[in-house]
Amino acid sequence: MLAWTTTTASEIETQTLGRTIGQLIEEPVLLLLQGDLGTGKSVLARGIARGLGVPEHVPVTSPTFTLMNHYPARLDLYHFDLYRLSDPDELIELGFDEFAHGSGVSLVEWPERLEDRGFDRLLVRLTRQGENQRLIDFEARGGSCQVFLQRLATEVS
Repeated sequence: MLAWTTTTASEIETQTLGRTIGQLIEEPVLLLLQGDLGTGKSVLARGIARGLGVPEHVPVTSPTFTLMNHYPARLDLYHFDLYRLSDPDELIELGFDEFAHGSGVSLVEWPERLEDRGFDRLLVRLTRQGENQRLIDFEARGGSCQVFLQRLATEVS
């Protein structure tokens, strides 16, 4: 596993980091966004969507009540929010495994509600360090995710 850490000092910086992530994604990937309420998961997700090419006029919101929103883009974005997941069987009904290994980008908020099935993935942990500052830890599992994280760390540093 490969790890990297960075910080952001504002919502704009967090969204800009997300946009950079989205712009650098060249192949399907599973992104897991983990953090307490209000740490910026949805802000980062919005930036990733914009970087993938989701138009600015399209609202990118957390799919709290539907579990998944689909956004057509350069690589389709499947945005999951598992906060209100009541039964893991709901993921089976949605076809989560197909999205996680599909032809798009699967972005999951509240991934701790998933069973860890050993998927190659990029885990992103957001931690509040102050009113606006966030500590953002990345952990890559799998060869392509590790290569991607190295590219991201080089681009952002």
